[in-house]
Parts: sequence; structure tokens; C-alpha cells
Amino acid sequence: MSVLLSAVATLGVIGAGSAAILYFVGRKFYVEEDPRIQEVQDALPAANCGGCGFPGCASFANACVIAESLDELNCPVGGQNTMDIVAGILGKTPVKSKKQIAVVRCSGSCDERPRLNLYDGASNCSIAAALYSGDTGCSFGCLGLGDCEESCNFDAIHINPETLLPEVVEDMCTACGACVKACPKDIIELRNQGPKSRRIYVSCVSEEKGGPARRACKVACIGCSKCEQACAFDAITITNNLAYIDDDKCRLCRKCVPVCPTNSILELNFPPPREKKEKEAAAVAEA
Repeated sequence: MSVLLSAVATLGVIGAGSAAILYFVGRKFYVEEDPRIQEVQDALPAANCGGCGFPGCASFANACVIAESLDELNCPVGGQNTMDIVAGILGKTPVKSKKQIAVVRCSGSCDERPRLNLYDGASNCSIAAALYSGDTGCSFGCLGLGDCEESCNFDAIHINPETLLPEVVEDMCTACGACVKACPKDIIELRNQGPKSRRIYVSCVSEEKGGPARRACKVACIGCSKCEQACAFDAITITNNLAYIDDDKCRLCRKCVPVCPTNSILELNFPPPREKKEKEAAAVAEA
């Protein structure tokens, strides 16, 4: 019995000593946290999506506090209102950022890009992309297996069962960039949402030359440079047989759209052209 009590007493002394050592070490190396970090974190949407470039809202809040300015910091989920609140807490000047939205740069639906074989593996884009180039003649296009859909925490992107292409729900998209990172084909891009949500972009990422690209997909960009010649604002460049529209330079004049021979340039949320309106009005009048 005395041996047992001695063991218990010894363990108690060791435990108390260890606790005392930990207490004094903790006090010695204690680092006070700026209370503004918690205030900023409370103002954030707590999505922890990583769209800001940091692993979570707590890390982003700490970065905002220690940064000299907020020029390079932005919370895509909270948007401008959240950054204005953060700037008010820290006494810094808020930076006006353009709202962005995810854009799918592939229009190769089943009708435009016929399937040549049947993939019978794991329903995962990353796995499929590592195994082969795809089940169509275009090795650059969407695989349609839904990695982007699974990565989105805001239910903002879905695979259309008919076209097998992802579609973005504009009202739900927060531009967190999760779908961009999830796509192994790099066909999803964050672009400026544009005034009245109007955007123009080349919906293709194929770098094949004109003939092979057109044979693989009817709406592929063939690098003909007609759009580049039509643009008066130097917003379009041709690199590796592929046209790209810089949304910071684009003035949404739409002159590039009708000259594209493959209809690979998309215009979203624009009113119909005046001529088309007049024809529709005339048809209604005749009816």
C-alpha cells in the first residue's frame, strides 16, 4: 500500500512540476495578439474558401492587419462591402476592386465536339486528364466529369446533362476561384463581371492549328486573327493559334463577334442588335 501511495505521490509531484514549468514558459513566450485581427475576422464571411489567397479567414485577417495597405488584399466572397468594413476597422483606405465571375472557356458541346470513344473510368476530371487526352478529338476541352461542381461551396456551377459542359450561376458565384483550381484542363477563368454583367470572351483554349482545331470542334478558335484586326482597342492578342481578349482593355464594342468564322467569341447579357429587333418587330406586325 505504501508503495502505491509513493507512486501516486511521485506522479503528482511530477505533474505539478510539469504544469508549473509549462505555465512559466507560456508566460515567458506569450505573444499578445492584436485585437483588431479578431474584429476583422468577425467582419469576414467565414467561408474559408481560400479565394483571397490565404488558407482561411483568420490568416487573411492577420494579413490585413499587418499589411501597410490593402492594395493587394481582397475578399472575393464578401466583395467591396466587406473590404470597406475591414478598411474602416483598420483605418486604411479601401481599394475599389472590380467584381469578377467564373467563366467557362469551352463551348464544345456534344453537338459541336462529337465523342470518339467512351471513358469507363473514375468519374473524376483529374484522374481522367492524367490517363488520357479525352473522349473527343480536342485534347484541350472540358471532360465534363464535374470536378468544378464538386469544388464549389456556393452551388454556383453545374454540369449541364445535355451539353456535358459546366454552367455558372451568376447570382451564386462569389469568384472564390475553387473551380479554377479544380479544373485540370484550365478552361475556367475569373474575369471581370462587366457593367450590367456584360462580357465578351473567347470560349476556347485549344492551341491546335486551324484545320485540326476545326475538325475536332466546330466552334474552336482557329487563330485566324480576324478578331484581332477588328479590335480598335488592342484588347485581342493571338498566341499559340489562340485568341484571347483582355477584359481590362475590352470596351465591349462587339466588333470582334461577327467576324469570327467559328463563333468561338461569346457575348453575354447584351441586348439583341438593332437590326434583329427591327426584323422581330416586322415579323410581329405581319403576324
